[in-house]
Amino acid sequence: MRGWVCSCCGRWQVSVERVGGRYLYRLAYRYRREVGGVDVVGEVADVAGLERLLATRTPVRLADLREMPATRVG
Repeated sequence: MRGWVCSCCGRWQVSVERVGGRYLYRLAYRYRREVGGVDVVGEVADVAGLERLLATRTPVRLADLREMPATRVG
């Protein structure tokens, strides 16, 4: 399943995983290409929790996120 990325800088990313029949929303900050790496800021089980996590840990809100572009495989 695809996730979302912020429309301001593209560094804040939310991925969605299905774990044990439930969805897990993972918020991560992606560093510049020359620095490399990803910092997972937090994981929550619902959209309300994601909204609180964004409000407390980032400068972006749910409205600032857009769907990640599809990645080409193979």
